[in-house]
Amino acid sequence: MDLDNHNQFGIFAKYYDILNYNANYKKVADYIENVFEIYKKKPGLVLDLACGTGNLAIELDNRGYDMTGLDLSNEMLSVAAAKNKNNILWINQDMSSFELYGTVDAIICCFDSLNYIQDEENIKKCFMSVYNYLNPGGLFIFDINSKYKFEVIYARNNFVLEKKNIFCSWQNNYNKKNKTCDFYLTFFVRQPDGGYKRYIENQREKYYGEEFLTETLLAAGFGDIKIFYDFDCTGQNITKEGREERVCFAAMKE
Repeated sequence: MDLDNHNQFGIFAKYYDILNYNANYKKVADYIENVFEIYKKKPGLVLDLACGTGNLAIELDNRGYDMTGLDLSNEMLSVAAAKNKNNILWINQDMSSFELYGTVDAIICCFDSLNYIQDEENIKKCFMSVYNYLNPGGLFIFDINSKYKFEVIYARNNFVLEKKNIFCSWQNNYNKKNKTCDFYLTFFVRQPDGGYKRYIENQREKYYGEEFLTETLLAAGFGDIKIFYDFDCTGQNITKEGREERVCFAAMKE
């Protein structure tokens, strides 16, 4: 059995779509369009920040939006470019400090991508960059993992993902003191000769509270901030126990 080590979406990029087969990109795209309607906006140019393998960007492109995808991982972007036939522009940059060729009407950042930014100063830089590249009245839509998800679902729990010829062991270690969760991923991938190759990849997310993110949005110049949960604008699915897994923000450049 061979062994390879990777960090932050190296090997995971290749198997991301297979292991995330339950991801509902149409539902998230519906949610984003519902947010557009709430703000009475009809954006044309949209940036997908931390776009990953491009599924959401491609879904929105198919709905008529002029999409650009940006991600730090070359491996993720390679997967996105290989599956996409829609002439989406893919940009390899860090979302905490990025540059575009011009401004856009909306910027989205979904699937807890902001949790991968490890310190508050880089969150502030990210929000300033977003503000800078939005047209007046433009929207910033993003989500983060909730406190409940970090402390209860992640915690120190372990998960197993299996699909086709790929087996993934996912171990979590959440540190309440520094509000970070380390993910230890071990992949076993079946080879043509029947053997397995093992890959190890480590990732880390950091929890950010709603108050900090709201204050940071305001400091960057955003207004009309709205908070939703679990990609639902109606509020009908909010639990009394606070078991929502995603906190979803929307804000407008005023």
